[in-house]
Amino acid sequence: MNLFDIIGPVMVGPSSSHTAGAAKIGNVCNKLMAEKIESAEIYLHGSFAETGKGHGTDKAIVGGLLGMACDDERLPDSFTVAQELGFKYTIQAADLGDVHPNTAKVIMHGVSGHSLEVVASSIGGGRIQVVMLDGVKANFSGESPTLIVHNVDKPGYITEVTRLLGIEHINIATMQLYRKKRGGEAVMVIECDECVPDSTIKELEKLEGIMKVSYYCPE
Repeated sequence: MNLFDIIGPVMVGPSSSHTAGAAKIGNVCNKLMAEKIESAEIYLHGSFAETGKGHGTDKAIVGGLLGMACDDERLPDSFTVAQELGFKYTIQAADLGDVHPNTAKVIMHGVSGHSLEVVASSIGGGRIQVVMLDGVKANFSGESPTLIVHNVDKPGYITEVTRLLGIEHINIATMQLYRKKRGGEAVMVIECDECVPDSTIKELEKLEGIMKVSYYCPE
């Protein structure tokens, strides 16, 4: 445990878990979407649903979706800002199953028509964990540049992805592999020490058998 774990992050709001963590969930969702978000459906689970309104969890997630950080002074007024920007959203309680009590599911719709579903938990001290992307298991914190590659579950893709990262001298901090079933859809979640260039992401998207590439960078 360090000092950050005890006092929490610099933030606007009463709770590091219910406010700062919620804002970070929204902010990570915003960056994963990688385009302007036109609308979103927000589902609050457990303690988020039960006590979130008093802690401003709903406003924090909406603010994060608009690109606000947890110390942004506009967070308490995020509903008003959303209305001014024409951002449409719904918020409701939901049972998301066997997940952390402070969990939200966010389904976003971008201006291009692209959609993305994220399930993430606020685990204390303003820290979060993304646990699902588009219905597929994931596990990353949003603290490091993170590449998420959806591909056909066949040999060769891990080698090709790591080769392209190696060309750019990008060091891999962690790599997690998931799949729905053998021979179906597989997912690589790769946390990196350096940011991944747009050119590398475009190269990955061109590869046959790559279904989708998402990228998150905290900067």
